This record gives sequence, C-alpha cells and structure tokens, in this order.
Amino acid sequence: MSYTFNRLLTGVSFAEADARTRRALSETGFGVLTEIDVAATMKKKLDVEMTPYLILGACNPKMAYQAIEIEPRVGAMLPCNVILRAVDGGVEVSAIDPVASMQAIDNPALHAVAGQVRDLLAAAVAAI
Repeated sequence: MSYTFNRLLTGVSFAEADARTRRALSETGFGVLTEIDVAATMKKKLDVEMTPYLILGACNPKMAYQAIEIEPRVGAMLPCNVILRAVDGGVEVSAIDPVASMQAIDNPALHAVAGQVRDLLAAAVAAI
C-alpha cells in the first residue's frame, strides 16, 4: 500500500506549483494550517543546501472535527501533510494517504472518515 498520492508537475516553477496546490486544496475544502520550508530550515540549522522542499499541513475542518469526535487523540496525527519538492523534470506534489496513516488506530468509524478524507485529497492532487 502506498502511503502518498503523487503528481509530477512539469513546465511550472516551484512557486506556481505551490499556488496550484493551495488552490486545489482550497477547492476541496482544505485550508493550510502550517507551512514548513524544509530547505530554509536545513540551511539555517545545519548549513546545508537542498532543493526546494515545502511541507503544507492541510486540514478539512469538517473531517477533522468528525475524526476528533470519534477518536480524541487522533489530533496527534493531524493535519494531513502535503509536500512539494523539486525533482528532476519538475515539482512533485505528494499528499499523505490518511487511510494508510490511520491503520495504526483500531477504530472502524475513524477508518470510514479517513476514507472520505482520502477521496478529497486524491481529488485535490488530481486537480493540481
């Protein structure tokens, strides 16, 4: 089982891939709660250079609320991370598969919510 949905964007800048990703997430009900510029952090903390790498913490409030109501400690596994990274040939966008990540929790009701979130995230990645 793959743990991410992936899409390679070619012929676009990293900034354009970022904007398209945020737009697609928004159109499927997700907001970006957190943003980590991994390349900038590694430069600052370790003085190493790396290609652009961004982690967006995406959240669909309705789905998050349902999940927390079912399993209060699930917040330790939220939000859904979406990464953008420069690769040969373009920018790869990868979103976590919440069904894969929620396998650690034995709760069928939570797995049902994770399936709904999976569908929304897959649609967002496909729409980028």
